[in-house]
Amino acid sequence: RVHLADLRSIQTCLPAVRALDAATWNRTLLAIDGLAGETRRGNDMSELKTGDLAPTFKLPADGGGTIDLADLRGQIVVLYLYPKDDTPGCTTQALDFTAASAAFREAGATIIGLSKDSVKRHDNFKAKHGLEVSLVSDPEAEVIEAYGSWVLKKLYGREYMGIDRSTFLIDRDGHVARIWHKVKVKGHVDEVLEAVRELG
Repeated sequence: RVHLADLRSIQTCLPAVRALDAATWNRTLLAIDGLAGETRRGNDMSELKTGDLAPTFKLPADGGGTIDLADLRGQIVVLYLYPKDDTPGCTTQALDFTAASAAFREAGATIIGLSKDSVKRHDNFKAKHGLEVSLVSDPEAEVIEAYGSWVLKKLYGREYMGIDRSTFLIDRDGHVARIWHKVKVKGHVDEVLEAVRELG
């Protein structure tokens, strides 16, 4: 049986494939997921868990750049998914990560925030609050789904799909070391930093 993790590894093996633009690459990964029968949606049995190879991505980032998770192999990565730029909880979380950014760097970790917001909104968000974390844009929620964080929510009796505030700690070999779902912002960054230091 061919595993999804093996299929994803082609990105690190084939430079020509890695040269695909972000949207094309993510659509390709989604198609591969479907062929492998291992798509991760909602409460699917193949939900991402610790020890799994982290779903790779190549997404547009603030400042006009691109972040490719495969390029960060060998580093610890803190990937946090959040609902929306410049909302109270998301702003507090981004400011907390910014305040601790030096400590994360010292521990060998790179912080990446991910939401559906556009790059322009990310740029405005960073400028307004002086944020020192990288922000990537996933407007079609393809990567968000791959991480199992595109979920059914309820508000005032209305159901809708949205982003589960969640954080994924990815080790130097590209595997998921820790997962936090339904994150409560207060104290969360300190907990993540402690986990990063435990990885060493």
